[in-house]
Amino acid sequence: MLLLVVGAGTAAVLTAPGLARRLGLPVSAAVDPPAPVAFVPQLGPLPAGAPTPTAAGVAGVLDGRVAGLGDLTGVVVDPAHPQQPLWQRNPAEPQVPASSTKLLTTSAALLSLDPETRFTTTVVAGPTPDSVVLVGGGDPTLSSLPDGRDSVYPGAAHLDDLVAQVRAARGTAPLSTVYVDDSRYSGPLLAAGWDPADIAGGNLTPMVPAMLDGGRLDPTALDGARTATPTEDVGHALGQRLGAAVQVEQGSGPANARVLGTVQSPPLTELIHTALTNSDNVLAEAIGREVARKAGAPASFDGAASSVTKTLAAHGVDVSSVTLSDTSGLSTNDRIPASVLASVLTPAAAPLGADPRTPALRPVLDGLPIAAGTGTLVDRFTPDTPNGDARGYVRAKTGTLTGTNALAGVVPDDDGRLLVFAFMSNGPDPVGARPRLDALAAALRGCGCR
Repeated sequence: MLLLVVGAGTAAVLTAPGLARRLGLPVSAAVDPPAPVAFVPQLGPLPAGAPTPTAAGVAGVLDGRVAGLGDLTGVVVDPAHPQQPLWQRNPAEPQVPASSTKLLTTSAALLSLDPETRFTTTVVAGPTPDSVVLVGGGDPTLSSLPDGRDSVYPGAAHLDDLVAQVRAARGTAPLSTVYVDDSRYSGPLLAAGWDPADIAGGNLTPMVPAMLDGGRLDPTALDGARTATPTEDVGHALGQRLGAAVQVEQGSGPANARVLGTVQSPPLTELIHTALTNSDNVLAEAIGREVARKAGAPASFDGAASSVTKTLAAHGVDVSSVTLSDTSGLSTNDRIPASVLASVLTPAAAPLGADPRTPALRPVLDGLPIAAGTGTLVDRFTPDTPNGDARGYVRAKTGTLTGTNALAGVVPDDDGRLLVFAFMSNGPDPVGARPRLDALAAALRGCGCR
């Protein structure tokens, strides 16, 4: 037995490919290692021929789940056949939309602006040799962090890069004053219906065209407190990094002032993605003001709100029942029907070639938070909860204010048919309303609805 074991071990060693080759022994092809397997993960398209749900089928799964949602309005649409909604409940009734307003703002931006638009922050020579002028270009994402560190805004320009350019252009000239040119925007700094207490609460900062990190005190804290003095803060930060304790004043540079440095924001499509995913109010307001500037209107709350609705109307969206005081949805004065939310999502989700607006609006879908995955849906539809089976499938913009809840987005049903939905509930407490709205979207995911 010992000889048999030793013999077997010797045979195994001698037939090992590496040793056998070195000893000049023949090697069987069967023991050569196989070729590496290339693993290329990719998302496949939804089936083109998926069955279409019926109105009765959709009603069968939604009608029994509306209890406890107060004054609920909503609509469900097949974007491949949008003429006849599959389900609706008072869809034309205007309600407080909260942050679902951002769907209108970002859609208007994509329909009116170049998707590669970037917002430029510039420093020019000041009116005196010991001054510079920081010209606000409407980029609230400018980062105070050093190069190599990311704030809550991916790909943001860095103040340090701007400082390096200014230092190289000015040399060792003394600096005593930083002027901040905020003339790009006009009107009040806070919108009607905004609560100044929300500055410390992390929801807003005064709307000016030059600021750092969206006004956040901690550039990495998504919902952290913001500053009440963004203009002064960015001016002082520029001066300090140039090595001077400066006075900060509002003002503009002389005509044809020498440019000392410029930095640019990420492109519009990336800003829209961030604004929708994280429901960033300040970024949404900045985008709304650029829609106003494109339309030739004042870059103010009123100018942005009216320009968003006029742009959508010019592209076939019925906004006759829409009332906006801002373009982020933070104002309690805003009113939008669920049908209008669906009217911007439907062309975004339509099959290519079915609607001429689809190519422009498609980035809206990319920015929608993913259930249990990203943004404001990261802690909803989670595993081991009643709606957990819809995680990863529901993509939707949320909206939450006191007594106001909204959920509007897209979801493939069990057959693979992509559906657009918009649900709005005014009245119940958000803690109870959120899972009930989630249950409506999860029900669409779980049925073929035929």
